Amino acid sequence: MRHLLTALALATSLTPSAAFAQTRFDGVWLFDDAGPSPGVTMLQVASDGGRITGAVTTQWYGPVTMQNARLDKGVLTFDVRNLNDRANPTRTWVVRRTTKGVRLEGQLWESKIHAGGHRGTVRDAEARAFRFQTLPDWKAVEQVPLAPTPPMGWSSWNKFAEKIDDRTIRAMADAMVSSGLRDAGYVHVNIDDGWQGTRGPDGGIRPNANFPDMKALADYVHAKGLKLGIYSSQGPRTCAGFEGSYGHVQQDAQTFADWGVDYLKYDLCSGEYFYADADTVKRSYAEMGAALKATGRPFLYSLCEYGRFDVGSWGRQVGAHLWRTTGDITDDYATMARIGFDKNGKPGHAGPNGFNDPDMLEVGNGGMSDVEYATHMTLWAMSAAPLLMGHDLRETSPAMLRLLENRDVIAVDQDAKGVQGKAVREEGALEIWSKPLADGSVALALFNRGDASAKMDARAADAGFAAITAARDLWRGQSVAADALTFDVPSHGAVMLRVEGK
Repeated sequence: MRHLLTALALATSLTPSAAFAQTRFDGVWLFDDAGPSPGVTMLQVASDGGRITGAVTTQWYGPVTMQNARLDKGVLTFDVRNLNDRANPTRTWVVRRTTKGVRLEGQLWESKIHAGGHRGTVRDAEARAFRFQTLPDWKAVEQVPLAPTPPMGWSSWNKFAEKIDDRTIRAMADAMVSSGLRDAGYVHVNIDDGWQGTRGPDGGIRPNANFPDMKALADYVHAKGLKLGIYSSQGPRTCAGFEGSYGHVQQDAQTFADWGVDYLKYDLCSGEYFYADADTVKRSYAEMGAALKATGRPFLYSLCEYGRFDVGSWGRQVGAHLWRTTGDITDDYATMARIGFDKNGKPGHAGPNGFNDPDMLEVGNGGMSDVEYATHMTLWAMSAAPLLMGHDLRETSPAMLRLLENRDVIAVDQDAKGVQGKAVREEGALEIWSKPLADGSVALALFNRGDASAKMDARAADAGFAAITAARDLWRGQSVAADALTFDVPSHGAVMLRVEGK
């Protein structure tokens, strides 16, 4: 007996689960109040000899598989694949037994989980099981040419996040008209995340109580000479935790068409746990692209997958007209500059009906100086970027309105040639950008990314000319001598020129 007990103790100390067929954690555990993100609903654990397997079912990511599961001093510990965190590609979770069941603790990206669970049955597990969807095989979607120049308009996220409603969207449409922004070219009024409610018995998506009648809202926006945009995700949940289009792609596309929507921003969000490689990401975007096209209604199609898998090289193939090249912008110079200068996509991918999208404008939200906002506009216009405002249009100051409505600057962004400008000369923190235009002239921008003012000059070679014959300062709205193109550029500032030459 003593030898048997010694052997058992030794086996237990080396591999705690090897001595028993099951652990105290085996079975189904149900979570009824684990929080909305990532929406843990169930834990399933099984052990066989020394091997422990299982998964945590979530509303955002479906079953999150246990990796390297092990018992340590009576605690079940395992790793999970983490998202959007290169420093932590996996996260360690733990499960402890309690008098009432189990306690689950972990983190997935920004979501921290501290939840109590209780025993469930096989029938409970079947009821809470995640229903996987199958992607169609890859097939390119014929693009409808709806964006000969970069889209212009407004989007709700930067200012309002998910706190939006019908009245605010109508107010933005009104302000876009009364301020003159519509007549300057801004025509899209886009509802970002936060409009979704629940699905009906037929699976159809319903707006939440803040949007009582989407068709009536679309009619209102259209009556103003504007277009309505909306937002969804190919995952089960959107970035703000609302209902995504997973499993309802064709149905949602038809619903949007029936409402009279003109623009869809399709955000990877929780879908990135299902579609984690180039093939599945492309097919998931093609699925919605095909669904939009099948409705027969023209949709401007905006991809938001943060520039993964060289999206500009295939965006048109899924029917899209613009594609994000980066993560989210924030209202500060450092982030805006990092995105605009360094994360604005490959220029060769941009052109009529397909544009790199470095995210929405922050102009007017208050986090940057007037000089920095002018740089923001200059950089986006030189990049042939979509100009989607993100502030409260009812509170646009005269200074910001002058920036946003500058017709000379807008003309550079909206030039029919569709070329994305790029740096042609760099001297430390100073950059000179060039953008060829359809009439043979060239836009030049002098950017000072440094912390002190600097003297900068524009040269004929920057524009590809032997000599500059005429020049116009677009922010000052006046001609300048072609032989006097030297400027004092403030810190974080820009000068923008349109030059002619030979």
